Amino acid sequence: MFATIVFFSVSILPPKIIHTATAQQKPVPPYAKFGTLAMEKTHEKYPNAKIIDYLHIGRITGSQSSTEKFKLWLKDNSKEFGVFVNIEFNNETGKVTNITFKETSR
Repeated sequence: MFATIVFFSVSILPPKIIHTATAQQKPVPPYAKFGTLAMEKTHEKYPNAKIIDYLHIGRITGSQSSTEKFKLWLKDNSKEFGVFVNIEFNNETGKVTNITFKETSR
């Protein structure tokens, strides 16, 4: 009588699992530097308030200068309010020429 013995090699260690994540890097929008400036200047104007929301409204483009428009939502103690921030800049140099703030309840 002949017997055939077959051996299977099984590892008791878990196989190496490699997780790779690829983050898609989105291009930095052209208004990003002005958004940072809007938040910095708003924080200077309202030092006790926390900025809890941020919205880029858009850009108004003129022949000599353009204006980036933002709406920030702030919380100061129990009061919440919005601030429209307009940043005007020279189209050729990118230099900021004017920043205005306007509070809103909505």
